[in-house]
Amino acid sequence: MEILRVENVSKIYGTGETAVHALNNISFSVHKGEFISIIGPSGSGKSTLMHILGGVDTPTSGKVFVENVDVYGQNQTKLAIFRRRQIGLIYQFYNLIPVLDVEENITLPILLDSRKVNQKRLDEVIHTLGLDQRRSHLPNQLSGGQQQRVSIGRAIISNPALVLADEPTGNLDSRNGNEILELLKISNKIHNQTIIVITHDESIALQSDRIIAIEDGRLVKDEVIRR
Repeated sequence: MEILRVENVSKIYGTGETAVHALNNISFSVHKGEFISIIGPSGSGKSTLMHILGGVDTPTSGKVFVENVDVYGQNQTKLAIFRRRQIGLIYQFYNLIPVLDVEENITLPILLDSRKVNQKRLDEVIHTLGLDQRRSHLPNQLSGGQQQRVSIGRAIISNPALVLADEPTGNLDSRNGNEILELLKISNKIHNQTIIVITHDESIALQSDRIIAIEDGRLVKDEVIRR
């Protein structure tokens, strides 16, 4: 089942001779349960693409559909609800709220949406992430790997349509980085969570099911490496 469709998306910053074409006519689709890596060197446009997929940045032209909903055809109120409910974001630097404990950080998207937390789901996520003994800890009481686990929990707690991870291992040592990738793969395989990882590291990309490569704002490769 198609869960994401990107149609002729372009993004231009500035005008005239100083205009920068960050993305140029990008098109692809993603099916539910795929684990995809989007790779490219620094400045290739991959982070711009992630922000557009996540409803954070608006394309100059083109369309993005998530579960057949035109993301940028919605008003700002509906777009904000879409981001909270349909997109899970994992950043390189965690972006946790320092005054909230592990449980509160993980459930923040649900609480912001004025919905009731499913305690069974929360317990399951915390256990899968190996955070059972850290539930009441604040971010400054956690290691970098533990903080990134919390950010993964926050991203997947609502079973969003897409989980977008921007260089999720970039701030971690190799051991913690490998553990984070394994957790993403577990979420993908066990819960059929659709995951898109943005990375410049080919060794990380090779652990996904499909690689999309971007250079100078253009899609230059779309290759399935395992089924």
